[in-house]
Amino acid sequence: MKASVRLVVNGLAAIIFGAGAAALDSAGAQVSAQERAVPGSRAEIAYSFAPVVKKAQPAVVNVFASRVERMPANPFLDDPIFRRFFGEGGGGMPGRQNTAQSLGSGVIVDPSGLVVTNNHVIENMTDVKVALADKREIPAKILLRDPRTDLAVLKLTEGSNFPTMELGDSDALEVGDLTLAIGNPFGVGQTVTQGIVSALSRTHVGISDYGFFIQTDAAINPGNSGGPLVDMNARVVGINSAIFSKSGGSVGIGFAIPVNMVKSVLAAAKGGGKTVKRPWLGATLQTLSQEIAEGLGLERPTGALLADVDPKGPAAEAGLKRGDVIIAVDGQTADDPEAVGYRLGTKPLGGQANLTVLRAGKKSTVQMRLTPAPETPPRDTVKLKGASPFAGATVVNISPAVTEEMSLQGPAAGVAVAEIESGSFAQQLNLQRGDVIIAVNDQKIENTHDLERATAARAYYWKVTLARGGQVFTTVVGG
Repeated sequence: MKASVRLVVNGLAAIIFGAGAAALDSAGAQVSAQERAVPGSRAEIAYSFAPVVKKAQPAVVNVFASRVERMPANPFLDDPIFRRFFGEGGGGMPGRQNTAQSLGSGVIVDPSGLVVTNNHVIENMTDVKVALADKREIPAKILLRDPRTDLAVLKLTEGSNFPTMELGDSDALEVGDLTLAIGNPFGVGQTVTQGIVSALSRTHVGISDYGFFIQTDAAINPGNSGGPLVDMNARVVGINSAIFSKSGGSVGIGFAIPVNMVKSVLAAAKGGGKTVKRPWLGATLQTLSQEIAEGLGLERPTGALLADVDPKGPAAEAGLKRGDVIIAVDGQTADDPEAVGYRLGTKPLGGQANLTVLRAGKKSTVQMRLTPAPETPPRDTVKLKGASPFAGATVVNISPAVTEEMSLQGPAAGVAVAEIESGSFAQQLNLQRGDVIIAVNDQKIENTHDLERATAARAYYWKVTLARGGQVFTTVVGG
């Protein structure tokens, strides 16, 4: 029979089996084969995560979201050029109703019934219900959506004094720390999986604007989205959001939003805000390649290169210039633009941040004011009506604040689509939030009222120029 030895690591026992192999005791000394022993009692092998789960589980919820869509007749889909650019729009028939549904998880973080989940769980949904661990189902209203971080805050509309989970400190995590993921994978019911922190500060994942994720091998599957990543003190350290998978199921590579970013979103919701205002850098950042780093005289391609600086922004005010490289924010390393964005995004407005900068091979530290992006010009929100392709779209003027909020790319001219009414022509034609409308029928659009006037009357055709994702398109649609 193979001998065994018990190792105690972080208070947990591991049984390592092996014949003739050396082992280490809790003090790190070698344990000989003669000293190995079978556990002497059930207590010696009954180490469990159950106490952590019992403390955390009551605050984990299932989130059910839905919306009913009316599918009107759409004459614009008769035009093949418009269909090619904007998509088929679902091919809805007149009077037809579709019900869209979404399933995810969440965690209660305040006794009044505040629930944190992923934005993609409730995105475009109108009706939300939350199922608690004790089987109660309670309607919830959406307090705040933050697409930039893929987070949302809900408020339970009935009851009080709910069980909660404490928020931890994601900056204190280290690779190798034990974690639990709790959620509702595939709708089977509340499930707990265990793993470790596989990596920190994961960027270039492509999930949200603030790509700075905790990677874990705790099994995360569809339905876990919005559920908590929990440390061994039963505290939330992240919100499980995505997986890397070719099969659709867990392969041991899951990503969670750090809880320190969750705190800023939660603070905005508690303050009654509908959006999260974060510090504005006032500069465009670029990832450093090896070639660019060598050209700047840097040993390694780490940091964020300032490719462009707004002369009226905080970065310019602090003395930063095009070609500078930010390598740290308040002493915390920033290896790329995503890291700089995350570090600034978790800081409260009104204070200052110390930026460590490389310029011409020399390192220096500058202080930058933490102020929000200005809303100049004002949004001047307009909801478009009539029979134009934009009917049902709400548009706003473009300002630094709107550009930050919607992550706009490309030209700053035109007006931005802020919202699409369910069942409208704009939705059927696949107009999207963040589209920038530049011109209509060769008329340059400079503000929201320009677009309102340009689309007020019927036309034999519509020539539309808009930008999406930094690319500019022009198409003609029959009137």
